[in-house]
Amino acid sequence: MAKNNKSITDIVCELIKKQKLLPIPVQTLNEEAEASRYFGGDLKEFLAAAKTLGAKGIFVETLYLEDDEFYYDSGIDDEEYLAMNGADASCACGCGENCECKKKDKKSKKGSTSSPTGKDDDKVDAVLLEPEDLDGLDLSLLRPGIAKFLDRIGECCGVRLTVPGVDHLEVEIFADWYDEFAELVDEASEIIEEDPNGALEEVEAKFKAAEAAAEAAEKDSGVKKIAVHPPEKG
Repeated sequence: MAKNNKSITDIVCELIKKQKLLPIPVQTLNEEAEASRYFGGDLKEFLAAAKTLGAKGIFVETLYLEDDEFYYDSGIDDEEYLAMNGADASCACGCGENCECKKKDKKSKKGSTSSPTGKDDDKVDAVLLEPEDLDGLDLSLLRPGIAKFLDRIGECCGVRLTVPGVDHLEVEIFADWYDEFAELVDEASEIIEEDPNGALEEVEAKFKAAEAAAEAAEKDSGVKKIAVHPPEKG
């Protein structure tokens, strides 16, 4: 994959300088503490707005492709997940093996923790998954094209530009290759969000097909060895 000598950060900084504005490198440490208003236009319009607001410089933060972007993220954290599934978020183990909230004991008395029967197995098979159940799933299993970007992890993929002020005016500009990556990620994520069960079945089917292909290749390899190296006659 061909790579440009100049990163998206270098290109954007050059454009900022041409507009007689100073690019100021920054790094976000706490996004929740920042009051930002996101700009809806392109880079040229953003620079024009910065001048109108009387800015003398623009904060420039380089963005990098991170490895966790290759895995599905529903956006639901652990506490939200426990709350949505009826678990007590204050319980450290979520009603697991070392639960201290006594709910597990109550379930045992009611027989809910006994060995599953045939009917229970049927219920398990019929469970409908939610998107958050597939958090952490490798998205390249649904969109193989995502895997070709693995060698770009840690590479500059874009910049976040901010006009400093009480309310920060902000815009993000990304490299073309990252836009392609993001589109594939969105497509894979939509598959999960529209039909989690179908997505899991598709992944399992691919695993089975890969295993079958590997077994077939191993058998073919064994046949070739016999043909090339026939046993010696006594």
